[in-house]
Amino acid sequence: MEARTVRDDPDAGADVDGEDTKTRDPDRDRGWSSRSRHVVLPRVALGVVLLVLASLPLFLAPYPIGLAGRMLAFALLVISVDLLTGVTGMPTLGQVAYFGTGAYTAGLVGIHITDNGFVQVAAGVGAAAVLALFTGAIAVRTSGIVFLMVTLAIGELVHQVADSLSVVGASNGLAGIPAVTLVPGGEPLLLAGYVYWWVLGVFLVGLLVAYLVLKSPLGRSMRGVRDGEQRLHAIGQHTYPVKLAAYVVAGGIAGAAGTAWVAQTRFFSPGDLGFDVAAFALLSVVLGGAGTLWGPAIGAAVVVLVRDWLSAYVDGKGALMLGVLFVVAVYTLPRGIAGARWRRRSATGRDTA
Repeated sequence: MEARTVRDDPDAGADVDGEDTKTRDPDRDRGWSSRSRHVVLPRVALGVVLLVLASLPLFLAPYPIGLAGRMLAFALLVISVDLLTGVTGMPTLGQVAYFGTGAYTAGLVGIHITDNGFVQVAAGVGAAAVLALFTGAIAVRTSGIVFLMVTLAIGELVHQVADSLSVVGASNGLAGIPAVTLVPGGEPLLLAGYVYWWVLGVFLVGLLVAYLVLKSPLGRSMRGVRDGEQRLHAIGQHTYPVKLAAYVVAGGIAGAAGTAWVAQTRFFSPGDLGFDVAAFALLSVVLGGAGTLWGPAIGAAVVVLVRDWLSAYVDGKGALMLGVLFVVAVYTLPRGIAGARWRRRSATGRDTA
């Protein structure tokens, strides 16, 4: 019986799945594996993070739950700063103005109109976005250090108005804000866990809006302004509408952060609009990694953790520890916490920053 060679046998080059091994791309399987790794693993990680965040009230006491809620609210403020600073290339110190506008609006609506949380969020976001539209119409005509100083002036102006306006309690702050409810005539959210879940919901919606903006044509235009505004001018594209739209969106998200903050503290004062809050928000973007969403959120969590929790164990020197942390981070993580991941991947030759 004559033996057949591979060349003579048309089926000899097929594997058990019926695929022609002679024409198979040796890198294809690895490519599919790499694609799965870069698509599936981040989604799995996101699901795990969301599950952990949602389950925190089941395991933690009221104080750490309140601390976690403040982290989420401050993280949403930092994300709004990142939309301007990291994505659009417009460093800002004025987002606390819209943060405070959202908080005061939600508080006043809760006291005088309704304690429904959805109405308060809608009113706070709307008021913050309108203020951002009017103030941003002037601010975005500038750039660089001038824009930074203009936004600082906007923040200080709102701070001074809140400090002298009796309708919001002036320097004493706005107190007596009722607990939010979810349905008309429903039970107020008094337990720390329920309030935390409400804050988590506001945070996730704000994060989703920021993500959708980044993936939209507006987000691409914002990155274009950051990477080469003069090039856009050279090809005839007007950047003013892009910058103003980014400013309004960021202002609305900052307003949502203010409503989430006041929903759990049920008190808001001009001290929450101080320069230190604006500076910590901007530095959180630097610490976490400008231009990403999850990096600044982690940076915000670190700031709140050091300022509000660790500070009690170091005789109130939390601000000093934050200063040291930022200096160390600038030298050891020049691209922030998020940038450390990309640097590690590029060092292996599999990806580039």
